Amino acid sequence: MSDLQSPASTGQAGKATDEPPVKATAGGDAPSGPAATGRTFLPQSTLLRHLLVLAVCAVLAVLALELSSPYQNSQLATLSYYAIAAGGLTVLTGMNGQISLGHGALMAAGAYTTALFLDAEEPLPLPVILLAAVVVATAIGALVGVAAARLHGPYLAGATLALAVGLPGLAIYFHDILGGEQGMRVRAPQAPESFESFIDAVSGNSASSTKWLAYVGAICLLITYFFLANLVRSRIGRTWRAVRDQEVAAELAGINLGAWRVLAFVVSAAAAGLAGGVLAIVVRLAAPSGFTIVLSLALLTAIVIGGLGSLFGALLGSALLVFLPPFVTNLGGDLGLDQTEAAQLAPFVYGVVLIVVMIFVPAGLVGTIRLRWMTRKAKRAMARAGADDTGSRR
Repeated sequence: MSDLQSPASTGQAGKATDEPPVKATAGGDAPSGPAATGRTFLPQSTLLRHLLVLAVCAVLAVLALELSSPYQNSQLATLSYYAIAAGGLTVLTGMNGQISLGHGALMAAGAYTTALFLDAEEPLPLPVILLAAVVVATAIGALVGVAAARLHGPYLAGATLALAVGLPGLAIYFHDILGGEQGMRVRAPQAPESFESFIDAVSGNSASSTKWLAYVGAICLLITYFFLANLVRSRIGRTWRAVRDQEVAAELAGINLGAWRVLAFVVSAAAAGLAGGVLAIVVRLAAPSGFTIVLSLALLTAIVIGGLGSLFGALLGSALLVFLPPFVTNLGGDLGLDQTEAAQLAPFVYGVVLIVVMIFVPAGLVGTIRLRWMTRKAKRAMARAGADDTGSRR
């Protein structure tokens, strides 16, 4: 534990990064204050900024869920567990530089834990069950993280690939408990009466089970991103970036590389476990076929398309995963293709989008926009500095 606290106590983490150890803001790691950001009406505290963003996003989520159809509610529920897992993977890959192909297996751990708890005669409250899913996935992630702390690049990817292939197979081995290849049917949790009262007061719409599950997913997504956003803007996030960018300098600064890599894997596994729990109650099934290597690759492509190291990029990439395939399938049907051909068109178009992003926006959608904005801002600052220097000489 002392290894994890040493950068914070000695102030050496900032020396290992290209960023000064200053107070972070919600818009980045640049110094706060009028000299750096100009006049602003937002709170100076990062926590308060994120609380404000959380409140705004909660209002937008309620509007989206109340103004959409039941089918769109189910899509938004699907988006929630993809985005939660992608957010955790962003911390691991984008912030700490570790490539994981095993997050589908960690989601399986959370899903089966949720299914087992909900299968009891008198199930525990849903928040307790989801917390249990997080704990189980975190424990597995800690074990894998310790084992893979010294691995890098393709070696780490290979180790996590073995996890993705092997762990869902336990459901087949323990078929009496976990249902084998058919999986476990998940009992959908019932919405409390307070939820029906809330929906009636907000919109007067029907409080269906689909809407209840979509709200559960939205709440879990908002809480996860609030926690991750504060974490990556803290000294912990800056130390992760130091380990990612300058391993030698970070180690010379007294940072225990292995301990910080394990911590990143643990945080990412916790998010994957929560995503798996939400997936189980939304899909109402926990089966090995739902947690193949394809799921892990889909999460990795989502954060690559959105932009490595960006939580908003993870959300955007997850949205493409959820909304692009049905849109392309419907478009193919409108163009005269049969159902099979239209369904095969969706992964092709997604692959084309991935290739286009890798060629023209290699930093991802969010990352490229951010880089161009920072470049334009730097050019304007240099132009103003040049004008001021010319005026002073005159």
